[in-house]
Amino acid sequence: MVFRRTFVKFFASRLVSPLLYLVAFGWGLGRGIQMNGGNYLEFVVPGIIALSAMNTSFNAVGVSLNMSRLYHKTLEEYLIAPISAGAFVLGKVLAGTVRGLVASLIILALAFVFGAHLAINGWFFLVVILTCFLFAALGVVAAMTINSHEDMANFATFVILPMSFLCGTFFSPDRLPGAIAYIIEVLPLTHSSHALRALARGDGLLPVSLAVLAGYAAVLFVAGVMVVKRVR
Repeated sequence: MVFRRTFVKFFASRLVSPLLYLVAFGWGLGRGIQMNGGNYLEFVVPGIIALSAMNTSFNAVGVSLNMSRLYHKTLEEYLIAPISAGAFVLGKVLAGTVRGLVASLIILALAFVFGAHLAINGWFFLVVILTCFLFAALGVVAAMTINSHEDMANFATFVILPMSFLCGTFFSPDRLPGAIAYIIEVLPLTHSSHALRALARGDGLLPVSLAVLAGYAAVLFVAGVMVVKRVR
């Protein structure tokens, strides 16, 4: 209900970053650079979708839940309600997943307007949903364990921001030095970018990347339930 009432504002705010990315990388760089046999626009769009799924889902859950817990003091109303910790976490995570999915669909629609040619199927949307789910779950874990809004911002700076630029969103991680590239390949956003890019090219699903994303989603969801139980 809240999302439906604020949808216009949410939609408008989610148009800004994608438009800037697509203008810069689509019109600015995309027509003059070739990547993997295609233009750079078609290379970068899956990465931008993965990036948007991560940022929107994490912030939709992490920031609001941390504020609710530490400043507004409204979290206690949920914790004393007759619902399980798993139901509470699932509700928060699914809410963040929906917001991340909508933001990703906005970018996908804009990409087609900008002339990108992408092969989209059900596996593509499954990877996006898993990406949204796991980062929404990460938002729950971070919000329930970090004890100040400033530290939440620091968490985003040291964890979310590096992934935004290094995890295959704007360039291939194999161009990084060996040790750094190995670390980057372990991170979930890298597998999201790889999987979406392969599917968008029509190369098919990457089972390893799908398994990694599902594993991260399961572990982070369980971790979220555990930290909520500890607070209760």
